[in-house]
Amino acid sequence: MNPVTETKLNFDNTEIAFKHKNNAELNQAYWLFKIISSNFLTKIGPPITNFLLDIKMPIKPIIRATIFKQFCGGESIPQCDKVIEQLNKSGIGTILDYSVEGEEDEKVFDQTCEEILKTIHQAAIDKRIPLTVFKVTGIGRFALLEKMDAKQRLTDKDIAEFEKVKSRCEKICSTAFEKQVPIMIDAEETWIQNTIDALALEMMRKYNREKLIVYNTYQMYRHDKLESLKADHLIAQNEGFILGAKIVRGAYMEKERERAAEMNYPSPIQSTKENTDKDYNAALVYAVENINQMGIVCGTHNEKSSALLADLMQKKNINFNHPHIYFSQLLGMSDNLSYNLSNAKYNVVKYVPYGPIEAVLPYLFRRAQENTSVAGQTGRELGLILKEKLRRKG
Repeated sequence: MNPVTETKLNFDNTEIAFKHKNNAELNQAYWLFKIISSNFLTKIGPPITNFLLDIKMPIKPIIRATIFKQFCGGESIPQCDKVIEQLNKSGIGTILDYSVEGEEDEKVFDQTCEEILKTIHQAAIDKRIPLTVFKVTGIGRFALLEKMDAKQRLTDKDIAEFEKVKSRCEKICSTAFEKQVPIMIDAEETWIQNTIDALALEMMRKYNREKLIVYNTYQMYRHDKLESLKADHLIAQNEGFILGAKIVRGAYMEKERERAAEMNYPSPIQSTKENTDKDYNAALVYAVENINQMGIVCGTHNEKSSALLADLMQKKNINFNHPHIYFSQLLGMSDNLSYNLSNAKYNVVKYVPYGPIEAVLPYLFRRAQENTSVAGQTGRELGLILKEKLRRKG
């Protein structure tokens, strides 16, 4: 395959990065990232917000007009259509991400499962939605998965409960297979991840025989995950299925380190940021070298990793719209990557979280905290917005 005509990537091109935002929207994003850049406000924000919601203070309109608008598509699938279309106009696909988490109730797990199925059905009839996603903790109790991972003795009730989790997972993946819609299983905390990995491999064995349908997620801030990716690829080769791998740096670093210290076991997290970057980029190189037997979603806000993958594709003469390679970022973040990659005709998708405001607050708070904890992320967002504001002033 020959790549399409090369377009020089420039992640500093703010005209392309923010062409979808008018001046008012650009200003609003600027002030929002200014607020997020304050560590103090990011720490006190969640408890204050939850308290105000508990005492029925009418703050939902403020949340909806600010942080929710920046990072979420809407409260329902139909409400996301405006964002889906806006992304589509720039050649960017949408991943509808029902971001309800931390629930405990079987009824809620069934409802979440049904909502995930709706995203698959929607993707099947809407080419603007090339991928779908779910979290196992959205359809099963965290403490049960923790018990499974720890290999503790299970009661009959536990076994019956886990069968329901597997059944929901099976229903989601079989529907994705039937509708020919790829689905990604998100990574979570290390102390429940082995159970998730086993489920993901089981689903890939079943549904990735002829085409890439199910993806597992590999968090490269874990020092064992590059080898895990290679080991899973070897299993896929030996057993005759395609490996789907969403490759990310990770989302639970501080929590992981704290738990390891509290419980006195070696931290699963890389000792340095450089080691994470090294493994992340090595995973991209490995995937590209084996691109016929595996597919990747490069989930990153890192410019160097994005440029590396684009460069690898050009060097290997891989078509920019190869169905086994996607670049992915979160809605409201790193538009300089998403829009410039899409402008150069690569496959690009944005995670578009949605759900009731109260239910997606944990997700929103994580985004705010992630922006302050990732070195330079908020400063980079602010710098690019400021550059575009100045450019527009002429």
